[in-house]
Amino acid sequence: MVEPDHVDDIIAAWHIQMPGVAGLPLELAKRSALLTAAFDGATAVELEKLGLTPAEYGVLATLRRIGEPYRLKPTELTHALLLSSGGISNVLKRLVAAGYVIREAAEDDGRSTWVRLTPQGVEIAEEAVRTTTAAHARMVERIPEQTARALSEHLRIALTAIEDGFLIRR
Repeated sequence: MVEPDHVDDIIAAWHIQMPGVAGLPLELAKRSALLTAAFDGATAVELEKLGLTPAEYGVLATLRRIGEPYRLKPTELTHALLLSSGGISNVLKRLVAAGYVIREAAEDDGRSTWVRLTPQGVEIAEEAVRTTTAAHARMVERIPEQTARALSEHLRIALTAIEDGFLIRR
């Protein structure tokens, strides 16, 4: 039997205060939020050591993930990271100042630019990905492997169902 957790306490309190309101949807929402907060917290600790914000990491990791030549247009980054154009602009200014990215004119459109990782940007992106992944691995190693794999598969099923008709847009 699994030990009750903080979410069970929340659900029990709601059952007393407003019977019938709290149930499985609230349990899923609360546990998902707590899981996300735990991973985000571990990520933040590692990024702080590297002097990066989560948004800066998002840009660096996105550019590194797509492969050479490690470049996208600002609008593509805005879409990929769900940031506003003003938000991405501020992040890019900081990354340019740090020497991690450069902005270069698009050959086919004089009004457009590319954002490209510099060699230093590739290095910091790879270091950030390694350290955050290692932090996540330390968290996950506390979960039996079979449970972690089943959880991942069940989360995939749940997200697919939600994406098909509800909130999440890619």
